[in-house]
Amino acid sequence: MQDPRAGRPAAAEDLVDVAKLVTAYYAVHPDPGEAAQRVSFGTSGHRGSAFDATFNEDHILATTQAICEYRAAGGIDGPLYLGADTHALSEPAQVSALEVLAANGVRVMVDARGGYTPTPAVSRAILAYNASGPGPSKSRADGIVVTPSHNPPTDGGFKYNPPDGGPAGTEVTRQIQDRANDLLADGLKAVRRIPYARAAAADTTATFDFLGSYVSALGQVLDLPPIRAAGVRIGADPLGGASVAYWGEIGERYGLDLTVVNPGVDETFRFMTLDWDGKIRMDCSSPYAMASLIGRQHEFTIATGNDTDADRHGIVTPDAGLLNPNHYLAVAVDYLYRYRDGWPGGAAVGKTLVSSSMIDRVTEGLGRALLEVPVGFKWFVPGLLDGSVAFGGEESAGASFLQRDGSVWTTDKDGIILALLASEITAVTGQSPSRLYRDLTARYGAPVYARIDTAATREQKAALARLSPEQISASELAGEKITAALTTAPGNGAPIGGLKVVAASGWFAARPSGTEDVYKLYAESFRGPEHLAAIQDQAREIIAAAIG
Repeated sequence: MQDPRAGRPAAAEDLVDVAKLVTAYYAVHPDPGEAAQRVSFGTSGHRGSAFDATFNEDHILATTQAICEYRAAGGIDGPLYLGADTHALSEPAQVSALEVLAANGVRVMVDARGGYTPTPAVSRAILAYNASGPGPSKSRADGIVVTPSHNPPTDGGFKYNPPDGGPAGTEVTRQIQDRANDLLADGLKAVRRIPYARAAAADTTATFDFLGSYVSALGQVLDLPPIRAAGVRIGADPLGGASVAYWGEIGERYGLDLTVVNPGVDETFRFMTLDWDGKIRMDCSSPYAMASLIGRQHEFTIATGNDTDADRHGIVTPDAGLLNPNHYLAVAVDYLYRYRDGWPGGAAVGKTLVSSSMIDRVTEGLGRALLEVPVGFKWFVPGLLDGSVAFGGEESAGASFLQRDGSVWTTDKDGIILALLASEITAVTGQSPSRLYRDLTARYGAPVYARIDTAATREQKAALARLSPEQISASELAGEKITAALTTAPGNGAPIGGLKVVAASGWFAARPSGTEDVYKLYAESFRGPEHLAAIQDQAREIIAAAIG
């Protein structure tokens, strides 16, 4: 249910008490016997709040020690790139991590400017190091990003990127998670740690210019001169996040007409407008969180937002306001595969199975192959690395794509290049991304898409995750023949942890939430809102019949 203050500026009572939050990080100790207080890696690492014993120093010490042991066992002996965003818990967690990393003799690269580090800058640094120098015996780098992404200011997050530069897969995170929980249960006795002053001064601790290295390479992935030549006026809002210093340097280095709309950093994020539920959340795909920038849409040719670790993007145009993430992904795919002549001819378009089928239709129109995978950007990592996938995108406004010569850029989501791409598209085509999306709907149809949460018990969620196609007895979906009932992804055969049912003009997908007693129901129709509602109604019936 939408909060009546959604989209309005945050008030004093909405702000986190940063001193109390940081104190809780050190003072509150989780109970390893409580499942909710154990280390738990989701699709984007371990997240939680110090206030409720789900993100505290004990978690970070144990998880970092587990990472040290994982990389030692795997022969990962290159540098570990350590970055952090602007959440209040990120700096203390980064300090805790460095104390453990240094005690374990890990070579750590911290930001040379003492600033904040976006996720894509860490991914880029890992890949650049691992691509340099010949020989199979060469050391391999990996990384840690301390971020809960767009989560509220009370939260902290901690994620590991292995040598492939992307989000760690389940087989990796399970090992780290299980070992971290064993360390917690044993009172952290096996955790190696030295004081921060010694850790910072250790021979194994060095600096790396994340910002300079990332910004200087942008011309390899984007066509920037046309943006300058066309005089595209760019408004970039970091939403108080890790990209704050990056945008100013991008504008200066490439001579762009670029204004950093909000250059301030404040751990309370008091400058934000409230999200749909009345919480402060730095979600650049939310019209409520982006209300301030949307209010300035006519000041810029293209206005953009990033979440706190800059792995997501939000695009605002004068004629349409904030673009739906699915709409922009479709435009980006259509543009890139037409204008990137250095890309491999057989490179596929990657999408998650809950992303819009408009991407499917655009991909077919381009004569390209489609790689449809489960939710999670990790599934795009192999294809982006070897060039068999040129673009990978998620419905939650996360994507990355290859460099102009067809080589890998990042294997984690990059909200900065997706934001800049909107300006490139405008400069090269003379049309806004929103106008180009309207052209796509004239060609392929206009879909209506929605995601809603439906109550479900733990037992029902478990049953949903275990479904097989044979359990679906329905033959029609909202009056159309069901053409597919999927519990594995068409692109790679991996389990989707739920169900997707497809018909000619629409589909639905259902996945259990990992944190709440609900399942997420995604649905789309190319026949309008009434047909979408019929799909949603029947989806609930199909799921209820299948899981009881």
